[in-house]
Amino acid sequence: MSGVCRLLKQSPGSVPGGCNIQSKEKKVSRPYMSTSHDIKYAFFSIISTLGFRDIVDILILAYIIYLLIKLIRETRAGQLVKGILLLVAGYFISSFMQLTVIKYILAKTLDIGLIACLILFQPELRRALEKFGSTKLGTRLFGIGQSSDDVKQRWHEAIEVICDSCVELSASCTGALIVIERQVRLGEQIESGTIMNAIPSKETFGNIFYPKTPLHDGAVIMRDGIIHAAACYLPRPQSDLGIDKNLGSRHRAAIGMSENSDAVIIVVSEETGQISIAMNGVLTRDYTREKLKTLLEAEIFDDGTEVLPTAGKRFISSLFGKGDKK
Repeated sequence: MSGVCRLLKQSPGSVPGGCNIQSKEKKVSRPYMSTSHDIKYAFFSIISTLGFRDIVDILILAYIIYLLIKLIRETRAGQLVKGILLLVAGYFISSFMQLTVIKYILAKTLDIGLIACLILFQPELRRALEKFGSTKLGTRLFGIGQSSDDVKQRWHEAIEVICDSCVELSASCTGALIVIERQVRLGEQIESGTIMNAIPSKETFGNIFYPKTPLHDGAVIMRDGIIHAAACYLPRPQSDLGIDKNLGSRHRAAIGMSENSDAVIIVVSEETGQISIAMNGVLTRDYTREKLKTLLEAEIFDDGTEVLPTAGKRFISSLFGKGDKK
């Protein structure tokens, strides 16, 4: 009886098998609870020690990473980044599987990865830096592009002339290509043409783009409200993918120029007389005189007081979705 009483007094956990199950449950649950508690404690410890400078630092870093991802996604650099990530993944897999030769080759490849990235991404990096320098922040920091009252007045008059000229050229189906220079200087393109420094007028544009004249085969570049140069050659697009095959050389040159600068490029088709605008690698069509004037004033003037570009706004807006190059 005493033995039976002793068995009854024992807890269920002491019964053979029961003790083991309970101990296993305790061994499993305690480390999980301890790890969860440690994570929560570490998280709240970090949050409690964050200061104003730390928050600003994190926000700036997150915004830069966001812009880089958007920039890479919208250019051919995206495929290159995928290749680099595959190399990095291959390096870790070879290290885990102890593949000595593959690991050595990938390690040597990644050693020169920084220099290779600078070479491969040179066009994208140049374009990104040019766009950053052409924003309002870059303009106001370095005092670039501040305009006098004379320049503002010239631009007001030039916009009217440009709109009237484009309408007349469109009516006669005369091809035209007009580049409005903003913060990014177009010295290379200007050197390929003929310097004019002429006051814009309908007659001047008509003579320049009249077929079979010496200056009609090329682009007019406007700087500070005057016709600075004519018969200028513009760069080709970085890629012909996504561009309508029906577009001619003028439209392709306009897209290429807009990809390499913050300029506003106006195109008049000699086949249809259609007026188009190219900005930031995106071509938009079917502009009337009113729509053209509204866009030019919005892009050239800021609140009607300063001739400052809105390339920063266009760059940010273009990051939220690809435009149609058709």
